[in-house]
Amino acid sequence: MSHLTALLAATETHVELPMPTWAFGAIALAVFAVLGFVIWTYRDVANRHSHKAGPGAAEHAAAPGATHHGTGHPTQGH
Repeated sequence: MSHLTALLAATETHVELPMPTWAFGAIALAVFAVLGFVIWTYRDVANRHSHKAGPGAAEHAAAPGATHHGTGHPTQGH
């Protein structure tokens, strides 16, 4: 094992980064901010297009086993 570490120590070279180290963090922060904005823009998207789902929603609401808001949770053996 000591031969391998000696060889690695002898061949070690210094690599210059293409930009300052803080710039890598700034880039990551900017990417996460952009991705967060993209996710934020899709909030409540189903309610924005309720006029398209209106006719089909009435059929699904009347389907057997459908639950509606305000009816409470179904009891399971309590």
